[in-house]
Amino acid sequence: MNTPFAWQTHAAPAGAVFDEGLRRHMLRVYNTMGLGLALTGLVALGVSSTPALYKPLFGTPLKYVVMLAPLAFIMVLSFRADRISVATAHTLFWTFCGVMGLSLASIFLVFTGTSIARTFFITAAMFGATSLYGYTTKRDLSRMGSFLVMGLIGLVIASLVNIFLASSALQFAISLIGVVIFTGLTAYDTQSIKEQYAENWGEEATSKLAVFGALSLYLNFINLFQMLLSLTGERE
Repeated sequence: MNTPFAWQTHAAPAGAVFDEGLRRHMLRVYNTMGLGLALTGLVALGVSSTPALYKPLFGTPLKYVVMLAPLAFIMVLSFRADRISVATAHTLFWTFCGVMGLSLASIFLVFTGTSIARTFFITAAMFGATSLYGYTTKRDLSRMGSFLVMGLIGLVIASLVNIFLASSALQFAISLIGVVIFTGLTAYDTQSIKEQYAENWGEEATSKLAVFGALSLYLNFINLFQMLLSLTGERE
């Protein structure tokens, strides 16, 4: 006989299993992201501490290759996401984090170590609070996400133009708008990662989703950090 109590007895374990699976999935996403940030920081610090490395990287036209290389990795990961294996996704992710470290090495040459550390902790606090909101909120953030993505496209174009213009006023505006965009994207992407897991695509697909979820949150953190550093960092 199917009583309400019998239904609850069978439903509760299923819900508990889903919640535990979601917890493990999000933990894998955050762990992958955190290790990626650690790799980026170690590469950036190592390069900035070695004149034999940073002089040819940032003292020649090679600096433009270093600056634009991460964008090439993102395009490959984005357009071939459905065709690559989990192992390839991991390889590309770790390589991307290393290349990003090369690109970010210049901040240790421009800003003081104290301001870099301070900005990192501010970024971590903002990111953590916003990601928690995206995970727990019942509000649908998809509509907000559409506007944020359009804003991001405009931001990328403006940033590329400013590489050649080197306008301090434009850079200030880019940084200010960027803080808003990447803060919002952190909440939106966190909710998207959670919803994608709920679709239950299978173990391999879920593993790949964890890598791409880590990548999206990693990019939000890195960009938020750079925008804040540009606004509040103390130069050498």
